[in-house]
Amino acid sequence: MEATKTAIEAYYTLRSTVPMFFTKRSAQEPGTKRAMDTLYGTILPKPTIENHVVVYGALKDFDTANFDIGEIFKLMIGVTDVQFLENGASDGYRIVIDMKGVTFGHVGKLSVSALKNFLVYLQDAMPIRLKGLHFASVPSFMDIVLGLLKPFMKKELMGMLFLHPTYEHMIPYFGKECLPSDCGGESESREELTEKCFGHIKELHDYFVEEEETRRIDESKRAASKNAGGGLSGIMGSFRKLDID
Repeated sequence: MEATKTAIEAYYTLRSTVPMFFTKRSAQEPGTKRAMDTLYGTILPKPTIENHVVVYGALKDFDTANFDIGEIFKLMIGVTDVQFLENGASDGYRIVIDMKGVTFGHVGKLSVSALKNFLVYLQDAMPIRLKGLHFASVPSFMDIVLGLLKPFMKKELMGMLFLHPTYEHMIPYFGKECLPSDCGGESESREELTEKCFGHIKELHDYFVEEEETRRIDESKRAASKNAGGGLSGIMGSFRKLDID
């Protein structure tokens, strides 16, 4: 119960205090449009062999000048929000970050604050049962990427980390029916899946505007003792008087 209370408050607190991910999320926003032009991104239409939902992301445009990890995270968080809204809870989630085409130049443009905020959201606030964080087509410099991520990763997440040198290496975890056709699977191609997914996001302009206007908290009303240190350090125990039989 305590973990649930903490997750609920973290979910709303981060949406109010991390504007890089939770403001201007409509597909009409310039940043979202750029991310859509840069990325293959979708919820794969078929679950894994263990009935886990798969969130998939990969670069479509390899030009580092167009790469903005904050906008990419914002877009994919929006995609998962729509999945929650329309399909509800699931047995679990696996996140696939396909690194095909990623170069050392992309690593140089990674924002530490974006990485930290995303991992905090993923581990403490995202309303999912995370079953795996998978990196596909891992490059030779993957150790450098992990070096940036590990300071913000809890031991539990480290135990869910999977590195796949090839698409074939992923098949035992996902099944061919789940993976896109251009990733060694039998589903539609990444291009087709992305077109459907982002096309749906474009239809939900009103939802993202309304969500930003109404589903936020007023941090000014938080007791000072609960806000010490800022960030998530102040949200622990705010529901202590909430008892559920």
